Amino acid sequence: MFDKILIANRGEIALRILRACRELGIRTVAAYSTADRDLKHVLLADEAVCIGPPAAAKSYLDIPALISVAEVTDAEAIHPGYGFLAENADFAERVEQSGFVFIGPRAETIRLMGDKVSAKQAMREAGVPTVPGSEGALPNDLTEVHRIARSVGYPVLLKAAAGGGGRGMRVVHSEAGLGSAFNLVKAEAKAAFGDDSIYLEKYLAHPRHVEVQVLGDGKGHAIHLGERDCSMQRRHQKVIEEAPGPGITPKQRAAIGKRCVEACQRIKYRGAGTFEFLFENGEFYFIEMNTRIQVEHPVTEFITGVDLVAEQIRIAAGEGLSRRQEDIEFRGHAIEARINAEDPKTFTPSPGKVTEWHAPGGPGVRVDSHLYAGYSVPPYYDSLIGKLIVWGEDRETALARMRTALDEMVVEGIHTNIDLHTSLVHDAAFIAGGTDIHYLEHKLERR
Repeated sequence: MFDKILIANRGEIALRILRACRELGIRTVAAYSTADRDLKHVLLADEAVCIGPPAAAKSYLDIPALISVAEVTDAEAIHPGYGFLAENADFAERVEQSGFVFIGPRAETIRLMGDKVSAKQAMREAGVPTVPGSEGALPNDLTEVHRIARSVGYPVLLKAAAGGGGRGMRVVHSEAGLGSAFNLVKAEAKAAFGDDSIYLEKYLAHPRHVEVQVLGDGKGHAIHLGERDCSMQRRHQKVIEEAPGPGITPKQRAAIGKRCVEACQRIKYRGAGTFEFLFENGEFYFIEMNTRIQVEHPVTEFITGVDLVAEQIRIAAGEGLSRRQEDIEFRGHAIEARINAEDPKTFTPSPGKVTEWHAPGGPGVRVDSHLYAGYSVPPYYDSLIGKLIVWGEDRETALARMRTALDEMVVEGIHTNIDLHTSLVHDAAFIAGGTDIHYLEHKLERR
């Protein structure tokens, strides 16, 4: 096991990693920007090193600075968390070349799965179902693009191969709009990702977003830990996640889980990863793989009892998988609400000083947050300030606990989206389960 790990991230995930390290007896180094000197994990870490000014490009995205911190503190491994450099293959490669362990997949795996075209091809070869669409990146010949679109059938979705976060995507409902959309998405892809490669797939009208959590030891062994439903989204950003997915049968879970495990074995996947699917009419369609820990990992931890961050660290240290597939048992239901510092009506970020902070409690309630009274939320980063996660013996109990916990949660001094979550856990369609990825957007439009 490692003696010391550098945490190359901030906020709640950095604190989550620190706690896992402490349970494993590992010392920690916090790398922080000047805006984050008062972050909870920075105050709690064994060592803390400032790596630059508030701008992420000059701190959390500065690869030489992070590697230098690992060198001067004698850290053995670097945990990237999520976001920032977590899925940056060049960073993973530089970390390993510098003599440290990257707590995540190998660089070549990140590259393979980071490009959505190559990822879909790899999944098709592994037998994982994919959304019907182009076999690879679209050619520049519009005549051929029209032919491909007709063969798939309208409406179609144009997507940037290197895209993410909902950027570089456009729905085309008829042949008349294909040409202009094609040029627009290519331009967006080039501007946002430096790569104008785009691909085309069938647009599903009412899909759910269902993802499967996996762990691989990098040597050809892998397990899955069931699915999460992340369909409650706004502008392609997840708002509420739950596990297991409402209405997903044990047979469906076992079948898609087996496909994901076989794909991991095929590419010798190392660490934690998530296969993301669109789910419609009982069918799964692969859309992408996230080669990192997910924001919503706590709901899987609640229903399986597996500490996913600790597993990441153990795998990276060469200890392999601590459980076999037959050891994984699914118990109860868990729901997570992402708490953001944002205006509840306009959704604009709401940085500022937290004047009062009260975390809810009670059976089956967990709060992952770096907040405390007196802490100032900086304006430079993502607005996520915490996650409220609840567990119950069944979904009805979990929903009841979430309602109670949201009523108890107090965050003053800044605006938050707590009221939005409160409305959702009282929403009849959400209570029934199985809402699609468009439901929240339509609900907000009506509001």
